[in-house]
Amino acid sequence: MKYVIMVSHGEFAPGLHSAVKMMTGERDDVLSTSLKADMSADEFAANFRTLVEPLNADDSVILLADILSGSPFTNALAVLDEKGLMPNTLVIAGMNMPLAITAVLMKDNFDDAELLKETLLSEGHAGLTEFKVESDDAEDDI
Repeated sequence: MKYVIMVSHGEFAPGLHSAVKMMTGERDDVLSTSLKADMSADEFAANFRTLVEPLNADDSVILLADILSGSPFTNALAVLDEKGLMPNTLVIAGMNMPLAITAVLMKDNFDDAELLKETLLSEGHAGLTEFKVESDDAEDDI
């Protein structure tokens, strides 16, 4: 099975997971956990270890993290490595809603891991846009 796992500081990953669930429905292949303010990195690692305990060595993972090299990122990688899952893991930092939705909905449509990665990164980048509000000076004043 291919899993999407979201990790973050604070409530970002569980919140994003909740928002993604609104768009994609309840799914057993989407997991999340976070490093809370009163939690040590070791406690996070233990929580993550429990979260991924059901995964088997032949499962695949798309790990989405809030920031590169943060404690959730590094501890999740260490646990996935302990389980022997790193060869089957795609890791992306800087997650956002378009990236997460695409990962959940499209992960099973790609046999080519490189194409999946390119698609996910493209969707994540496309989700970052500036919206400009421009006034129409030609309107009559009241």
